[in-house]
Amino acid sequence: MREALKEAKKAAELGEVPIGAVVVKDGTIVGRGHNRTETKKDPTAHAEMEAIREAAETLGGWRLLNCDMYVTAEPCSMCAGAIVWSRIENLYIGTMDPKAGACGSVFNIVQEKKLNHNVKVETGILQDECSEILKDFFRNLRRTKEQKPEDTKR
Repeated sequence: MREALKEAKKAAELGEVPIGAVVVKDGTIVGRGHNRTETKKDPTAHAEMEAIREAAETLGGWRLLNCDMYVTAEPCSMCAGAIVWSRIENLYIGTMDPKAGACGSVFNIVQEKKLNHNVKVETGILQDECSEILKDFFRNLRRTKEQKPEDTKR
């Protein structure tokens, strides 16, 4: 999870929502990612998607069998679907997302029995650090918006 936090910090440095993810196979990181939706102008450039893409390239195939993902915040429905379809075995989540999380909070896509693959989930890994980086980001974002003078109509 510490490596995923490093990725989250990279996102924060870019002004992106600070979420980071890594995919691990046999104790080795095979994929890394951090949010880059604003930077890439791509709604699919979430940390989890970036890490899955890199892992698939590294391993030479889309099935990430016997791989685990560590992500600083609970994945959204898009990312949860990608985690299922890529066959990731275990998902380790730092902090949950009660507004948009799809791995137990709002939905539980990764453990939906109707799907052909289910992912084992463990939550609360370095929860304080994972939660704090997000809180700091949004606190600073609100502060910046409050300090900007309102546009006036001419």
